Amino acid sequence: MSERMPEPWVPIGQSAHIDDFAARNLPPRAAWPVLSFDAPPALRAYPAQLNCATELLDKQAAAHADRPVLYYGDAVWHYGELLNKANRIARVLVEDFDVKPGDRVLLRAPNNPIYVAAWFAVMKVGAVAVATMPLLRRRELAYMSNRAEARVALCDARLAEELEAARPQARALQHVAYFYSDAEDGLEARMETKAPSFDNVATAADDVCLIAFTSGTTGDPKGCMHFHRDVMAIGDTFSQTVLRPAGDDIFAGSPPIAFTFGLGALVTFPMQVGAATVLVESYTPETTLQTIDRYGVSILFTAPTAYRAMTPLVEKYSLASLKKCISAGEALPLPTYRGWEQATGIRIIDGIGATEMLHIFISAAGDDIRPGSTGKPVPGYEAKVVDDQGRDLPAGQVGRLAVRGATGCRYLDNPEKQAAYVVDGWNFTGDAYSVDDDGYFHYQARTDDMIVSAGYNISGPEVETVLLEHPAVLECAVVSAPDTERGQVVKAFIVPGDGWQAGNDLVRTLQEFVKAEIAPYKYPRRITFVESLPRTQTGKLQRYILREREQPEQQPS
Repeated sequence: MSERMPEPWVPIGQSAHIDDFAARNLPPRAAWPVLSFDAPPALRAYPAQLNCATELLDKQAAAHADRPVLYYGDAVWHYGELLNKANRIARVLVEDFDVKPGDRVLLRAPNNPIYVAAWFAVMKVGAVAVATMPLLRRRELAYMSNRAEARVALCDARLAEELEAARPQARALQHVAYFYSDAEDGLEARMETKAPSFDNVATAADDVCLIAFTSGTTGDPKGCMHFHRDVMAIGDTFSQTVLRPAGDDIFAGSPPIAFTFGLGALVTFPMQVGAATVLVESYTPETTLQTIDRYGVSILFTAPTAYRAMTPLVEKYSLASLKKCISAGEALPLPTYRGWEQATGIRIIDGIGATEMLHIFISAAGDDIRPGSTGKPVPGYEAKVVDDQGRDLPAGQVGRLAVRGATGCRYLDNPEKQAAYVVDGWNFTGDAYSVDDDGYFHYQARTDDMIVSAGYNISGPEVETVLLEHPAVLECAVVSAPDTERGQVVKAFIVPGDGWQAGNDLVRTLQEFVKAEIAPYKYPRRITFVESLPRTQTGKLQRYILREREQPEQQPS
């Protein structure tokens, strides 16, 4: 692989952190990926001292305090109100809980306005946000709290039970304030006593502001450490060059804000341009379409599974306001793309991102979309496909995806995982890709989802795409299963559609369908019908759980 290249711009800001936990737990500088700030031009304009709350909230509120920023049920928050609330929460953190720059603050809530205000408050005081998914349980919360050594937590009162159960194991956690609560020591009561002004801490551009834990598709979550400039960079790359929102756009989407996909999609991207977001705590296909209809949503972020589920329902709702649809979190199957376009006339903007990279780094929009392809590297990033020895592969060959650019992986105190993810300055995302002669990247599988059967390399997601074209298949996941004759065979877990009877007849029908569509050796030799598939809260298939279920099996096909 190529030699590491020096970064063209490295800020030399004075860290505001009093607590040096983040600095002590960053990987050594030599283990970081190469970072590049050549383009877009905005990446070169960041000052050495930078606080993302100042850029995204304070400056926007100064420009248009009365413009809506958050819709939540019947409530409408304006930029000025969000600033007011964030300032009061910042004072609670500093005056009531003695939070100092660099301290970690655990946040726990579904997507709602107080959560957004709390996130900005953490940024304002120069602390580090540790966002946690609403569905996490006590064991997971204690693990994340201990890894980050979080001393303070702000939590939605409706999610108190699991956090309270985690507290005996959360060694550093000293203070918890609950919101959407009428308790005397609740966050709202504390906020009432505070002034609505706050002088933001002058953090360095490369002070850590966020520890984002991976969603656990491959085991224990890993903490990813991101800077204030990283939060701005994802907006100046994907949002500004590919998505291109405007101030009159209204965003909505299903990803939790605790997930970096949701943080960008529902908070930083809209607020960078002075736009608004509709926050919904729990999405279904029906509530998503209702939200678009009711609020006039123009930009939607959700996962491929949701687009597939919404497609047959769109005729019941008005989607006249909808302009752009973005899919990420997992690969977008071509049948899902085509079905949504046929039903709505809208071409889905596909993208691949990673918690380690903070957001999307390969995508395409508008006339640049090539159905079936993820797209090209987003301005600010470069990508390539290499073999197991790190050598560049020619167009059309499948290999490991490597990417680098404006953001990159820095794991929290995890040298082994850091060395596996970052090799010679490149981030290895764990995805198998090919690139065509025009520079478009085509997803094949997660590298651990490639199936080797009787000497053939088979992409599980490719088989899934074919199965999804059959009307009997509502959802599916394809993994490897051990086999004494072939080493591995292709196994499909299928959620059948309404009106289809699971059984041997349907197994044979689907097997013959796959044989007729792609090379016969790729067909699923085993099929199990299930009621649902294991997914993370962000909607990603947990194929490793299905693979683990197959390990005891050692039977010939």
